[in-house]
Amino acid sequence: MIKSLKQKLSLLLILPVALLLFLSGVSGFIYVRKILIDEWQEAAILKLERAAHHLDMRLGRSIEWIKMFHETAESRGGPATQELILTRLRNLEGITNVNLKWTDNHSEPSHMVMQKHHMGGRGMMQFHRARISEVTPPRYDAQTRQKTVTLVSDFKDESGRPVGRLEVSLGFDFLMQDINKYGWWESSMTCLVDLSGRYLAHSSAMKGRTQLGETNDPVELAVMKYMRDKPFGTHLGAGYPPKLVSGFYRIQQAPWVIVMFAPGKDILAPIVEFRFYYAIAGSLCIVFILVLIQFAGGRMVGQIGKISDAAKQVAKGDYVSPLPITSSDEIGQLKVSFNSMVEGLKERDFIRDTFGRYVNKEFARELLKRPEAGRLGGEKRQVAVLMADIRGFTQVSEFLTPEETIRILNHYFSHMIAVIREHHGIIVDFYGDGVLVFFDPLDGPIKPVAQQAINCSLEMQREMELFNSEMKIKNLPELQIGIGVNVGDVIVGNIGSEIRAKYGIVGSAVNITQRIQAEAKGREVIISDSAYSLVKKDLEIRKSFSAQLKGVDGKMNLHIVESIQNKPESGG
Repeated sequence: MIKSLKQKLSLLLILPVALLLFLSGVSGFIYVRKILIDEWQEAAILKLERAAHHLDMRLGRSIEWIKMFHETAESRGGPATQELILTRLRNLEGITNVNLKWTDNHSEPSHMVMQKHHMGGRGMMQFHRARISEVTPPRYDAQTRQKTVTLVSDFKDESGRPVGRLEVSLGFDFLMQDINKYGWWESSMTCLVDLSGRYLAHSSAMKGRTQLGETNDPVELAVMKYMRDKPFGTHLGAGYPPKLVSGFYRIQQAPWVIVMFAPGKDILAPIVEFRFYYAIAGSLCIVFILVLIQFAGGRMVGQIGKISDAAKQVAKGDYVSPLPITSSDEIGQLKVSFNSMVEGLKERDFIRDTFGRYVNKEFARELLKRPEAGRLGGEKRQVAVLMADIRGFTQVSEFLTPEETIRILNHYFSHMIAVIREHHGIIVDFYGDGVLVFFDPLDGPIKPVAQQAINCSLEMQREMELFNSEMKIKNLPELQIGIGVNVGDVIVGNIGSEIRAKYGIVGSAVNITQRIQAEAKGREVIISDSAYSLVKKDLEIRKSFSAQLKGVDGKMNLHIVESIQNKPESGG
């Protein structure tokens, strides 16, 4: 019987396995090929976006001042303001020349908007409207001996006739200096072109070229077509893999486009090399299976079948009873490991479902030792409550894209969660840019928990310094948080239903904490009298004051904490 099984395994498994390996290799190659190309496209767009951002920022500084000059058309400040703006323009970094020309036309009626003013011998003129009409391509300036780009702004009277022109020249090397620092700019086939495809700058790999599409390359011609209609994108050339892939990103402040090209074979080099090793590994795998079948028995097949069936049940969420251990060999050890895995999954899911992702694992295990931890409902006891909120984030987010807003919040919460978990805080929930935390003494005294909450608050404020230094590096706005801490009676336990419950708190002490937090300014930690009375010997208070909190009878004494001594241990 065993011999027959081995023969069947040899005949019925080798061919399917060989076919499976072949199909897996082909499908895997196709799948990974797509992933590699997609990754290159995403990386190319990100690189080009960063480069375009640097160009836009450097152009934008000058354009902002030019637009301020345009606003003087509405008589905002007169000649003095115009002269001040021109002076500021000349002093901007990268500006090589500022040239203002007025059209003298003495035959115009005196009632026209054109009126020349004099200040210190220099003529200034009113105008009805203005706009930036042109951003010139880089050209060599003999006077400054460098390539410059000129921003041209035309002024017109109320009848539409030109009355003047403002020309602001910037050094092209100044505009490109951030981009030139990128290693990929020189190592890749990268160029800066205008909307007609004329090269403004390019990497050494494209030396000698003057016009995009001059060789009638279909990829370059396609990029020229797309870049006139889309702000950014990618294009794949013909072939599998494509002979050439490209990406482009349009500059917002000028009619220019940054374009990147890469040979498809370079992008897919890792998977092409892997294909060779995969063929060798597949052949060895077939040989190994032949040997394994010859020495494997029906008992092993049966035992593995039982483990496989149990694994399927676990995959469906049905944690089966522990498998019986009938041997001490590898199959027996596999069953032991499987049973341990199931127990670990049970504990993990219970911790996750009951306490969420934002509780210190060691502290969660301590909670699990309590009989009421797994039941719905709770008990009334005294805890320390902490609430933190970002100051002015709504106004800041108005100037950010939704993606940037979420990215900043996620980065902020990653810093705060690490500090809270380190101090054994239990995160109840997130409210927009705010977070609610409590510190549970379990069966212990409340004073150490109050110390933990205050120390955690101060540590969160210190962590904001590191967070803001990272924000500054990314040219993102710095943030400040206000924190309130209170000690009071709440209901602690599992809130929800048998299907979905969360370990949290409810009670008036939570509402009071929220009111205290609202009194805190950026970088401040304010605590209630109940918290202060427990640890006042260890605190250095910057200021104490009384405040009428919404929903609270009478004024409450509040304290702004400067520092805390005798810090409680954060671990264990």
